[in-house]
Amino acid sequence: MNLPILIYCYDAYCGWCFGFGKMITSLEKKYIDTLQFETIAGGMVTPEQPVHLSISANYILNAIPKVEEITGVKFGSDYKWHLENPTDTDWYPDSTKPAIAACIIKEKNPLLQIKFIEAIQFALFVEGRDLTDDEAYRHLLPLLDITADEFYVKLKEEKYLVEAQKEFDICKQLQVQGFPAIFLQNTDGKTYAIASGYTSVEAISAKIDSIISA
Repeated sequence: MNLPILIYCYDAYCGWCFGFGKMITSLEKKYIDTLQFETIAGGMVTPEQPVHLSISANYILNAIPKVEEITGVKFGSDYKWHLENPTDTDWYPDSTKPAIAACIIKEKNPLLQIKFIEAIQFALFVEGRDLTDDEAYRHLLPLLDITADEFYVKLKEEKYLVEAQKEFDICKQLQVQGFPAIFLQNTDGKTYAIASGYTSVEAISAKIDSIISA
């Protein structure tokens, strides 16, 4: 069956996307029989040269209370330690590896792509895991229908780096101005911008329903 496609543009390092996690899961459950879901990594943090977390730590730390107040999520103390101790952390954030990992999971089982994004953002923002570290993903793999051997072989393959970079390019083509962003590609091939930035499920659902019922 040819179904409309809900396109979820996110970035693993986007705190607002972390706050949006339960909402995108709610949308997936609501429209499980009427929409396909496609996640697209945004490449929000892809410096040409590695940039230490200390450069952005204060900005992120100051933004956390607003994200928590509006979305209801809680950032973990293990994550905030890195922001509060910028001279001691060894983090150099980069969106590339989590995007590669997401491409691997999406190819293996597309039905798990949203679950995986939620899992890696919990690993980062609550557990304080460094998503540029290969080992940050190991504990998730038993839940994601893939063995560690298979995952870590694929993590080094050029194919998935290319796929991740294609996703970054798609977000640029869609002119995404902020994350999370939601688009709907209808069965007639037209693509509609549904939401830019944190938006309620009710507002998103109303736009989706108006498009697919037209």
